[in-house]
Formats: sequence, structure tokens, C-alpha cells
Amino acid sequence: MINKSNLLVLSLALAFLSACSTAPSQAPVIDRPVARPAVKPSTPSQTAQVSRDERGLYTVRKGDTLIRIALEYGQNYRDLVTWNNLNDPNDIKVDQVLRVLPPEAGNAAPNSSGVETAAIIMPPSDKATAPAVVARKTGPKGEKRPYTDATLAELQRPDGDAPATAATTRPATPPATTTTPPAARPPVTAPGAGLSAEDEKLSWMWPAEGRVIATFDEGKNKGVDIAGKAGQHVVAAGAGKVMFAGSGIRGYGNLVIVKHSNTLLSAYAHNRTILVKEGQSVTKGQLIAEMGDSDTDSVKLHFEIRQQGKPVDPSKFLPAR
Repeated sequence: MINKSNLLVLSLALAFLSACSTAPSQAPVIDRPVARPAVKPSTPSQTAQVSRDERGLYTVRKGDTLIRIALEYGQNYRDLVTWNNLNDPNDIKVDQVLRVLPPEAGNAAPNSSGVETAAIIMPPSDKATAPAVVARKTGPKGEKRPYTDATLAELQRPDGDAPATAATTRPATPPATTTTPPAARPPVTAPGAGLSAEDEKLSWMWPAEGRVIATFDEGKNKGVDIAGKAGQHVVAAGAGKVMFAGSGIRGYGNLVIVKHSNTLLSAYAHNRTILVKEGQSVTKGQLIAEMGDSDTDSVKLHFEIRQQGKPVDPSKFLPAR
């Protein structure tokens, strides 16, 4: 018969086992990783995007066309085709490196894959230093002699020379030299300023009759807008050569670009009809197009003057009305 003590022990054991098998009433603790914001990898266009390069190179961005790039740099798009060995001017790719300025002698233009093979020219040193010339004695060196100025001069002279004298052992004072500082870059001038003698001789006129409905505003409007009627005459604002006649630049419609000098060109946008061809020479006041509303919401002429590819205020060049 089980006594009371054994019964008590058995009851305690059963209670212990029951407590171990019962699920805990507290919620379990789970290690949760700390959420960190994902780092968006930078795309090649973000890391290699270059709008303007001192070496005359440009990295193509999304939405670019060769004609627009040529307009931004004041170049003929056909020259860009030649400088970059492009088989198809309409086939340029994002992040492709293009030469947009004439290649210098000895610098090769990048190929159509966008890899530049131009030679690297190291910049000049700030201090002009002459290479040290150390005379080395070719004879056997078996003796040890105490250090004196005369001994040092004798060891440095070539074999067969006369012994060094006090006058020859004294180092000659090098002539004073002046280091020519590198040429400073020309300061950035205001639109229309710093024109060459060729540009100063250019004569300008308004390209169309009509009311000016939008003036030059850097960053917003790259030229002036002149209201008119469909078919109204558009004339060359100055003598020059047609470097582009057609469409292909978004926002310009039927466009004519006239090059007046190595640094100045004019652009005539939104035409209904173009009356000149690429490569054609035009005179000041010559009819080049008819006003229209191509790629815009009203009949008008958008007129630009660009100096070294940068839009400048046409009022700086055109005569006062």
C-alpha cells in the first residue's frame, strides 16, 4: 500500500511534468533583422554623365540626338559624324562618348563604340628643375681617404683630368631662372562680348517682321519668338552658310541653321517650308523659309543666336526696332 509520503512525491513529479509539457503563456521572442533602406546602384549614366568636357568630349544622355548635340556645340552634325567615325548618325547610344570639337593633332577621335584612344598629355610641372648629373668614377675603389672638399672633387672628376683646384671645387651658382606661370584661361564674357575681328564685321538684321512675343531668358527661352502669319517670309539675319536644313530636333520643328563664323551661328525654327539646302551660301536678308507652326502651338518664328554653341541674347546683335 502506498504511504502518504510516496503519494506526495508522485503528485509533485506529475505536476512538474505537466508544467514542462504546457506551452508558455508568453509570446515567443523572435530575432528580426533590422530593415535597412536599399541602396540603389548608380547607373553608368549617373556616374559617367558629362555635359561638357574641356577635352572636347561629350557623353550621350537619354533623349539626345546628334543634331541637337551639334547645335549645342555650334558644330555641323556631319563633322561630328566624321570626327567620331559614325556609320549611322541616327545610331548613337546612351553613355557613348563623342568628340564635339575638332580633334587636335596627334589625338585620335573616339570610335563609334565610345572608347577614346587619345594620347594623354601630362601637365607641366609648377617648378622647372634640371635633371641632376652625377659623375661616376669607373676605376676601382680600393682606398679609403678622409673626407675633404678637395677629395670629393677629385673623386667626381673624370679620369685623366687635372686635379681640382679651389676654384673648381666651389659649386657654380646657377643662373637665376624665372618660372613662367601657365597661361590663364580667358575669362567668361557676357553674351556678345569678346568677339573676334571677323565677328565684329558681321552685319545683322531682324529675320522676320512681327511682334516679339517672347524675349531671351537664359534657362527658359534660348532666343526670341516673333509672331506672324503662316507663309510669312523668314530671311537670313546675316550672311553665312547653311549648316542644317530639316527636322530632327524636338521642339524646333522645321529648322534652318546658318553658320556666320567659326563662333557664331543663327537658328530659325517652326518653319512651314524650308527654301534652302545644306551647304548653300546665303546673304543677309535672303529668303530662307516660310513661317509656320511646326512642333509648336501657334504660328511664329523662334530665332536664336549662338556664340561657341551657347545661346546668347539676340538683342545684343540685332538692330534696335
